[in-house]
Amino acid sequence: MKHLLNTLYILTEDLYLSLDGENVVANREQQAVARYPLHMLQNIISFSYAGASPALMGACADRQIGLAFCTPRGRFLARVCGESSGNVLLRRTQYRTADDPAQSCRISRAMIFGKLYNARWSIDRTRRDHGLRADCEKLAAAAQQLQALLPQVKDETSLEHLRGLEGAGANIYFGVFDEMILGDRETFSFSGRNRRPPLDPVNALLSFAYSLLAHDCASALESVGLDSYVGFLHRDRPGRESLALDLMEELRPCMADRFVLTLINTRKIKASDFLYEESGAVLLTEDGRKSFLKSWQDRKKESLTHPYLGEKLPWGMIPYIQALLLARYLRGDLDGYPPFLWK
Repeated sequence: MKHLLNTLYILTEDLYLSLDGENVVANREQQAVARYPLHMLQNIISFSYAGASPALMGACADRQIGLAFCTPRGRFLARVCGESSGNVLLRRTQYRTADDPAQSCRISRAMIFGKLYNARWSIDRTRRDHGLRADCEKLAAAAQQLQALLPQVKDETSLEHLRGLEGAGANIYFGVFDEMILGDRETFSFSGRNRRPPLDPVNALLSFAYSLLAHDCASALESVGLDSYVGFLHRDRPGRESLALDLMEELRPCMADRFVLTLINTRKIKASDFLYEESGAVLLTEDGRKSFLKSWQDRKKESLTHPYLGEKLPWGMIPYIQALLLARYLRGDLDGYPPFLWK
């Protein structure tokens, strides 16, 4: 099992990363400004254009430390991958399964079942915890609609129809997402999902959370020997980590969406944490990203009991546990892939 260690985020745009012995060194104008022991890190995510040295890239690859590069505004650019240490038989099974529509659908429907289940549970939590402030009648209707989709998803045998059910569920869920926002309604109103670029503060937060979650899922899949680029629901596309997108579907409502709602409703993110560009794009400021990432790391350290394993573990371990369960299913150790069902 991969232990949950720290993630190093490089937010300053002009920092260059290098290697000195067993340490990551952050440099500005050829002067070291900070040092971090490699053995304390699980991931490094840089939002700097300055880059990193080949020596550091090689060291991260050798030690299975994820190293990803994003633009200063959070758009994913690239991830460093070393020589694959995964079992070749496992990957061959993954590729054969991805080429079989029936087998792909069997895995995909479990993931979409988990997504809609967790979306319904997120709505129910708002009804339970904030019944006096939220429109409980509207939320209850959406929860019932999502519940009605679950048996259909469970029995679906067509990937095309499954994508249709997932889309229907997403429309229901995001149709009431605004009802779950209880803090600073003037700044944080939500009328629908938009991206590339996000056009309002809520979508800016969701996009940033999804980017971080996708990176965690890709690292988790690679750590168990799977190819994060070959998916079952999301089909092959150059440069797209399709399996990471598959895995994160069931985790979006509980790990990303709920996190964003908590940031807003507890006022940890405020109106001054956003930039409004002439193009209409809305982006987090540097201070906003720092606040977001600190809360993200704190959230990953919080514990819960895994619904399938029955073991208590940090939230940050969930992508790794689900990747491991997926690998065990592909190896034939499990009769089916057990999605993460939030409780």
